[in-house]
Amino acid sequence: MELIQESPDLNAYLAADEAIDHQHPYVAETAQRLGAGTSDAYTYAEAAFTFVRDAIPHSADSGNPLVTWRASDVLATRNGICHAKSHALAALLRAAGIPAALCYQRLLDDDGSAPMLHGLVALRLPGRDRWARVDARGNKPGVDARFSLDHERLAWPVRPASGEADYPVLYAAPRPEVLAALRRARDRQELWEMLPGAL
Repeated sequence: MELIQESPDLNAYLAADEAIDHQHPYVAETAQRLGAGTSDAYTYAEAAFTFVRDAIPHSADSGNPLVTWRASDVLATRNGICHAKSHALAALLRAAGIPAALCYQRLLDDDGSAPMLHGLVALRLPGRDRWARVDARGNKPGVDARFSLDHERLAWPVRPASGEADYPVLYAAPRPEVLAALRRARDRQELWEMLPGAL
């Protein structure tokens, strides 16, 4: 699949906004701490990915009903769903000057019901002429997402025959309908009812 930049300006994928608030002191401190043990952009990006994937549980796995959406809150509370964790990873990457985009998949249950919009991150390291998607959702039995720039290792490869889809557009900011649901939901159960099932 060819990934398509929403904005032709790579600087758009370095910008801070309300959700990807990488200028927040907590995000900056976390980025600095992660960067202390790395030697280049690749090792930093992998460290940031691993941190978000492993140190911040997906709230559906942990049972935490709290809904987070701002990167700094995700990092501070160590909690979030895939979209929130994507905001956190994008913020950590952008804090280190690595362009990061938000991207999405449409997923379904095995019986074809319950459409769900899943959030991912794409990054573009210096010296590389293409984007790579990574999935920091968090691993569990049956889910084994890895950091890989050459061969995608996502939580869930899509099943087009079942109606699932990869959306190729790389967004500089969260989709408004996703962000609106995250901001309005009082708890995770309400969030499941409000999140869109497709773009």
